[in-house]
Amino acid sequence: MSDRGNKGPCGPQKHVNRRGFLTTISTSAAAAVVVGAATPVAAEAAPRDATEPTPIVLYVNGRKYRLAVEPRETLISVLRERLGLTGSKPGCERGECGACTVLLDGSTRYSCMTLAVEAQDHIITTIEGLANGEELSDVQQAFIHEDGYQCGFCTPGQVMAAEGLLRKNPKPSIDEVRLGMSGNLCRCGAYGHIFKAVQQAASTRQSGGAK
Repeated sequence: MSDRGNKGPCGPQKHVNRRGFLTTISTSAAAAVVVGAATPVAAEAAPRDATEPTPIVLYVNGRKYRLAVEPRETLISVLRERLGLTGSKPGCERGECGACTVLLDGSTRYSCMTLAVEAQDHIITTIEGLANGEELSDVQQAFIHEDGYQCGFCTPGQVMAAEGLLRKNPKPSIDEVRLGMSGNLCRCGAYGHIFKAVQQAASTRQSGGAK
């Protein structure tokens, strides 16, 4: 018996009846469901509101503060507007003048360029934290003695920069003083007096005087 009518271009063809066709379709659909269940599409996380308050803890001048701040708030704005520590001055507010300088774990930091949330769990010292009650620190006294200021706007940042320098280098040379204070600008041009004040504070500290 001839099978010519059952041959295709690639060889013998198989007859598929209605039941076999439906079975094949059902099996394929089930396989597709299983594969789809194994690789679910992850849902996108909802974007966080940049103004939503974030609870933080700040350690400033030996005190602990619990606050809720916006993620975008800078450290200087929180220090001045929330804690009432107005010694640090907002000058350029872009990390150029140094009037807002504070210490973060003993190192100088521009508080206008530091987010409050970044300062969490660090030890923050402002100009208000250098004095012991009514007794000024050696750096503050040296600035007064050497007239290390004129208008006074940059002075808190200058004092904090000097304190940070002396903590890292107790015996700086005049060139090291110039370099260490180079991140703080004085529009009045009192640099000579500022450098002398830093040197005097270093000498006082080395002799065991006030700190």
